[in-house]
Amino acid sequence: MTGYEVAVRARAELGEGPTWDPEAGRLIWVDILSSRVHGYDPSSGRCTVRTTGQHVGAAKPRAGGGLVLNLRDGVGLVDPDGAFRWLHRDPVPGRRGNDAAVAPDGSLWAGTMRYDEAPGGGTLTRLTGDGAAEVVLPAVAVSNGTGWSPDGRLMYYVDSPTRRVDVFDFDGQRITGRRQLAQVEEGAGFPDGLTVDADGCVWVALWDGAAIRRYTPAGPLDRELDLPVSRPTACAFAGPGLTDLYVTTARTGLAAPHSLAGSLLVVPDAGQGLVQPAFAG
Repeated sequence: MTGYEVAVRARAELGEGPTWDPEAGRLIWVDILSSRVHGYDPSSGRCTVRTTGQHVGAAKPRAGGGLVLNLRDGVGLVDPDGAFRWLHRDPVPGRRGNDAAVAPDGSLWAGTMRYDEAPGGGTLTRLTGDGAAEVVLPAVAVSNGTGWSPDGRLMYYVDSPTRRVDVFDFDGQRITGRRQLAQVEEGAGFPDGLTVDADGCVWVALWDGAAIRRYTPAGPLDRELDLPVSRPTACAFAGPGLTDLYVTTARTGLAAPHSLAGSLLVVPDAGQGLVQPAFAG
C-alpha cells in the first residue's frame, strides 16, 4: 500500500483539480457536483470553502489574485475582493466545464464534457487573459488532464474514454502532431487528471483504477501508487518544496464507497513538482 496520508477528511461527491497556489501557500481543489471550491493550508491545516452557484470543474489562481473558474456555463473570474464576473460565458444545455490547466504563457485551457459523456460532446478551449477564446479540440468526450513538459515544448492531454494519454507538440500557443504517449489497459481504470514533474514524467490518476501512475517522457510506466479509494480523480505536487503529491477523490456513483472516498489524500515526498503558472487574466 502506498504511504498515503489523509490531508482533508471529506465527503466530496466529485473532488477534482488540486492546484498549488504558491502566493497564498494553499492547495485549491473543487467538488464539481457540490459546486464548491476548497482551500487547504498544509502548514496550519486550515480549510476554506466557497460555493460557486453552479457546477465547477476547476479553479486556478490568477496572476493578480483571485481565481479563474471553469463552470457549467463558461469561465468566470473571482476578484481578490470576492466579487464574481464572467470572462467567457458559453452555456450549452447538457454540458459543463471539467478539468482545466494554465499553459506556460498564462492562458487557460478549459475542458468541457456532456453530463451523459456522449462522444464528441466536449471541447478543449484556450482562453487568454482578455477573454478571447479559441476551441483547440472541438469533439472530445470527457476532456480531462492537461499539462506541459518542463521546457514547455510538449502538451499532454487525456480524453478519458479513449484510455489514452496523448502528447502534442506545443509552440507556445498552438498544438500539433497528436500521438499516443501511453495506453491504460482494460480493467485498470480510466485516465483522469494529470500532472507533470520536474523530470518530465507524467503522473495520471486512474478513475476506477485505485491508483496513480507515473509514465516517463518516452511512454513506459515506471511507477504505480496504489490507493485505498477506487476513484482518484487528479493529482498535483504541492507544499513549499513541491514534493508532496496531493490526490483528489470521488464517491459519486459508488454503491458502497470507501470511507475515504471524497477525501483529499497526500503522498509525502513522492517526487519533485514544477511551479505552475497563474492565469494571466
